[in-house]
Amino acid sequence: MRTYPYFLLLFWVGQPYSTFSSPLSKRTSGFPAKKGALELPANSRHELSRSKRSWMWNQFFLLEEYTGSDYQYVGKLHSDQDRGDGSLKYILSGDGAGDLFIINENTGDIQATKRLDREEKPVYILRAQAINRRTGRPVEPESEFIIKIHDINDNEPIFTKDVYTATVPEMADVGTFVVQVTATDADDPTYGNSAKVVYSILQGQPYFSVESETGIIKTALLNMDRENREQYQVVIQAKDMGGQMGGLSGTTTVNITLTDVNDNPPRFPQSTYQFKTPESSPPGTAIGRIKASDADVGENAEIEYSITDGEGQDMFDVITDQETQEGIITVKKLLDFEKKRVYTLKVEASNPHVEPRFLYLGPFKDSATVRIVVDDVDEPPVFSKMAYILQIREDAHINTTIGSVSAQDPDAARNPVKYSVDRHTDMDRIFNIDSGNGSIFTSKLLDRETLLWHNITVIATEINNPKQSSRVPLYIKVLDVNDNAPEFAEFYETFVCEKAKADQLIQTLRAVDKDDPYSGHQFSFSLATEAASGSNFTIQDNKDNTAGILTRKNGYNRHEMSTYLLPVVISDNDYPVQSSTGTVTVRVCACDHHGNMQSCHAEALIHPTGLSTGALVAILLCIVILLVTVVLFTALRRQRKKEPLIISKEDIRDNIVSYNDEGGGEEDTQAFDIGTLRNPEAMEDSKSRRDIVPETLFLPRRTPTARDNTDVRDFINQRLKENDIDPTAPPYDSLATYAYEGTGSVADSLSSLESVTTDGDQDYDYLSDWGPRFKKLADMYGGMDSDKDS
Repeated sequence: MRTYPYFLLLFWVGQPYSTFSSPLSKRTSGFPAKKGALELPANSRHELSRSKRSWMWNQFFLLEEYTGSDYQYVGKLHSDQDRGDGSLKYILSGDGAGDLFIINENTGDIQATKRLDREEKPVYILRAQAINRRTGRPVEPESEFIIKIHDINDNEPIFTKDVYTATVPEMADVGTFVVQVTATDADDPTYGNSAKVVYSILQGQPYFSVESETGIIKTALLNMDRENREQYQVVIQAKDMGGQMGGLSGTTTVNITLTDVNDNPPRFPQSTYQFKTPESSPPGTAIGRIKASDADVGENAEIEYSITDGEGQDMFDVITDQETQEGIITVKKLLDFEKKRVYTLKVEASNPHVEPRFLYLGPFKDSATVRIVVDDVDEPPVFSKMAYILQIREDAHINTTIGSVSAQDPDAARNPVKYSVDRHTDMDRIFNIDSGNGSIFTSKLLDRETLLWHNITVIATEINNPKQSSRVPLYIKVLDVNDNAPEFAEFYETFVCEKAKADQLIQTLRAVDKDDPYSGHQFSFSLATEAASGSNFTIQDNKDNTAGILTRKNGYNRHEMSTYLLPVVISDNDYPVQSSTGTVTVRVCACDHHGNMQSCHAEALIHPTGLSTGALVAILLCIVILLVTVVLFTALRRQRKKEPLIISKEDIRDNIVSYNDEGGGEEDTQAFDIGTLRNPEAMEDSKSRRDIVPETLFLPRRTPTARDNTDVRDFINQRLKENDIDPTAPPYDSLATYAYEGTGSVADSLSSLESVTTDGDQDYDYLSDWGPRFKKLADMYGGMDSDKDS
């Protein structure tokens, strides 16, 4: 028969149930000192035995927060194979083995080396094994066991917030919810009452209460008024152990604010107000401010002001200042001290937002009396009308009275007033006014056709105080007088065909008149008396302010009479009758069979479509002839320039060219530079003379350069000598010789000073034939010839 070895579990036996059930005022120090051994019976061993195992287990229980000086004893492990000879060795492993928990390897005693906190770790799982000390081989398989930490009440309840903030309307009913507070306890809620929390109020009674189990705070007092007290501080306590003695507790603060409701009506601090305002205050002027007080805040304190009664309801108004909640009394209409000096108003202040549940407290409005005194001021004169409208005929004479204006001082003093015309509105000074009585009269003649309405301004000024003045517009309408004769609406020039028939309409006449009669225009047309008898045309009055010109005979001859002038008399039907005579020009023209004009005696026909083909051809031909003439003239002029200026060698007369040009004096920098005479190298040698046609090409001769200090007279003499022996020079003086103008100057010679002499004398009688401009030369040279003959 095989036997199974087993461990015998030994542990402290105390009174744990009584300990846990009783409240702990202090932290426990462990089990009592008395100890004993517990050996499981055989039947229990049989029930707990496993195949091939002789372990017999139970759970170990250990109280937290052990405060003893020695290690806390947990229990004892023992194997039935342990014969007490020290051959076995006990080994412990798992949570906290070797650190929190140690085992005596010889005896199997387990101890805790540190204080344990259930809130940190409530259960520890360890493994135990017995091995042969000599061989090191296990004699039993390794098995697990559990050490549970029993809870003690070592944690006080903690609120989720240190400070709570809540609001509740004032005047709330009893039991109105305010806020809920919550506290938590870290102790084991499944073991004892360590985590059972109960709430109570320490501060805040009798205004508020708290439910012990839920932590809900409610109002406990009726009619709490915010205007009396707005802030409340409530202290709530949370205690574990179900609130019993010895339980741990924690507190929190709840700040409760009463919110406003409209439970207070507005009230005026005084029943009567008095203000003053000058009578000159314009509408909209603020006179004064009144304010009703309201103990509420926010929109519950908003106030509306209104005038409910009084003799000044139409003269004054009250508006509410939304920022200050004041009532502003303003002027609604113009005041007049002379008419009324004191006004009394009844002003009411009310709340626009009213809560019906508080109407039992009374009407949410209040009223006050406002007395307004009007002060007298010096006012400007007042005209009897806002504007004046006068009429006058346009034929009125100068100084004709049109009408009058009237103004007076509204003050009690009744200061005298003088009148004047604002000349900015009457720049032409057409009208004037009597400064004493305000009569308006003309100072110039009027013309309705030039200006129908005259808009001027009249000024009334107090004589004693010129600063006080007022203005009024004056509208003067100029009435029409029949002073303009009617006239043609346009200039009429028409034609009649040569083959026209009698009573044929050739033109319709219309007239205009600058006048504007009341009954409208009515014109009459007729031929002038001197032309009515022998006229070839007649005038037919259409009675609609138009007339037609009709032919009186059959056929007209434009060669006999090309133009007819018809004097037409136009008269109006107004008084006095005005008439004028207008002339209609009628030309006799040739017409086609449709009656369209083709040509007249005085001018060719101009079609509206443009020029005829023959006219265009003639114009183009003239243009071509003009162009050919210009080309031929240009060619002849160029040919003439290439010929010698003097064809006959016998003609050695001087040629005078007028330049009509004077120098500008010494300051004329653009005039001839005498330095050119001193510098002959400045001459262009490559250019030939332009006054003759060169026949033989002569090489230009280089002349010695004159010194810088050479006299001009010597230089000119040298040039004269060179030209005398120059075969290319003409047989008369050249201006280019004496004043350098560049080679080939187009200017001819002016005189024969120091010129080379000729064999014969020159005949100057022809100068007398050149006109009065050459009379002086003719007298000079003709006289010389006479002297020689004598």
